[in-house]
Amino acid sequence: MSYCLAIEGMQPESRKELHKNYHDHYYGFPIHDDNELFGRLILEINQAGLSWETVLKKEERFRNAYNNFDIHTIAAYTEEDRERLMNDSGIIRNRLKINAAIENAKTIIELQKEFGSFEKWLEHHHPKTLQEWMKLFKKTFKFTGGEIVNEFLMSTGYLKGAHAETCPVYHHVLEQKPLWKE
Repeated sequence: MSYCLAIEGMQPESRKELHKNYHDHYYGFPIHDDNELFGRLILEINQAGLSWETVLKKEERFRNAYNNFDIHTIAAYTEEDRERLMNDSGIIRNRLKINAAIENAKTIIELQKEFGSFEKWLEHHHPKTLQEWMKLFKKTFKFTGGEIVNEFLMSTGYLKGAHAETCPVYHHVLEQKPLWKE
């Protein structure tokens, strides 16, 4: 089901507004900042097994706990940082997800060295089918199953499907030139 259709029937009002803001201003729009791309990946990984609403409610806490998603800072996290995150009730406290964020930050630094940026690495591999992307992410990153990869790539404009063509936001996304449109 298209996300555009899914949010229409949501209740109560605050829940609807939380999703509507994400839907109208972030979902499917290209991201050109590596830290923000990485932040989206962290959020998608943390959503695994939970509702997206849970992640959206905690997004600001994630941003604070993970140093505004600064890749270099997170790659240098120590065991004390891991424990700090495990004890932070404002985020999802899952050791596998925390470790994935740290290891993925280290991986992205290597990709930046080779390709110039995380974004350029993604562009270098575009276009791919979802299955090809899933294989690449599984080989490259930690804790990136099919749904995580699909949502990360759709939500950042690399795969089509974030909005139905009848959704008013669809045309705003097109104005931002998502790579799936090429």
